Amino acid sequence: MPEVPVSDGIAEVPPPPPPDALALRMERNEELSNVNSFPKIPLPPHERNQKPLDIADPPRVEHRPRRDRDPRNDVGIGIHLRPQEIKALSEVGRFRVVAVRDLAETVYGGDRSALARDLRYLEEKGIVSLRSVNARRDGSWRQPERIQVVTLTRPGKKIVRQVGSFRQDQQLYAGLVKPREVEHDTQIYRAYLKEMDRIDRLGGSNPRVVLDFEIKRNVQRAIYGQRKADPDRDLNEIKEQVANEFNLPYVDNQIQIPDARIEYDLDQGSRVGSSDIEVVTGAYRPGHLRSKAQAGFRLYAGARDRARLGRDIEDEHHMLHEILDL
Repeated sequence: MPEVPVSDGIAEVPPPPPPDALALRMERNEELSNVNSFPKIPLPPHERNQKPLDIADPPRVEHRPRRDRDPRNDVGIGIHLRPQEIKALSEVGRFRVVAVRDLAETVYGGDRSALARDLRYLEEKGIVSLRSVNARRDGSWRQPERIQVVTLTRPGKKIVRQVGSFRQDQQLYAGLVKPREVEHDTQIYRAYLKEMDRIDRLGGSNPRVVLDFEIKRNVQRAIYGQRKADPDRDLNEIKEQVANEFNLPYVDNQIQIPDARIEYDLDQGSRVGSSDIEVVTGAYRPGHLRSKAQAGFRLYAGARDRARLGRDIEDEHHMLHEILDL
C-alpha cells in the first residue's frame, strides 16, 4: 500500500483522477439541453377554459360530396357538377337572371360561402357569368345598392339543358339583355317562389315557367301571321283574337302580357292550370297598374315599391290591397 505524504502532521489527500471523455460529453450535453429547451407557451385566452375534447365523440363536420364521386354528374370536358350546382343553374336558366343572395337562401340553405365557392368554379369553367349592377335609385340621392347577379353563358345553357331536371318544353335563357331592369327581373324569381307556395297547396306539380320574352315573341308572330293573311283586317280585331288564342287578357285595346306565366299540372296531369304574375314597381303609373289589376294578374311588390305606390294611388287604396308582398 503506498504511503500518504504527511505535511506538518496532516495527511495530504491526492487530487481525484481526471474524468474520462464519455463523462465529459454527457455533462456537456445536459448543459446544452437546459440552455436550448423551449419555454412553455401559454394557451390563447379563448382556449384556456375549454374542456378537453372527448375522443369518443368528436365534433361533427359536414363534408360536401366530391364533384367526381357520382358519374351521372360528369358533363364532359372535365366538368363535374354537384346536385346543388345543377339546381342553381336550372333556376338561373329558367329566369335568365337571378340574384346571388336569392340562390343562397333557396338552393343553398343560407350557406353563402359554399355558393361562392361553387360560383367561382362555374365561372372558371365558363358556365356562368357574374355581374354586380346598381339597384334602382327611384330619384333618390343616396348611394345606389349593388346587386350581384348570375346568368348562364351560351355553353352553360347547353350544359344545363343536358343535366337539368325540368320539362322538355321549358325555355332556357343565357346572357343579360336589359341591365337597367335587372333589379326588377330578379324579383320575378322571388314572386315565382311565393306563387309556387300557393300552387303547391292547390296540388299543382310539374311547373313550367314562361317569361314575357317568350310570350311576346309568340304573340308578335301570331299577329304578323294574321295581318299577312288578311292585310285589310282591323288590327284590334286581330289582337283580340290572338289574345284569346294565348289565353291572355285584352284590356284597353291592348294584349296584357305578364312578367311570367306558370303552367302546371293538376290531378296527376289530367288537368292543367296557369298563373300569371307581375312584379310592379314604384315607377308604375296608376293607369298602368289599373290595367294589370283588371287583367287578373297576381301582383307582387317589394316593401319600398309598395310604399311609393301607396303615395301615388291615394284615391284608390283598394288597388294596393291586391298587391302581394315579396
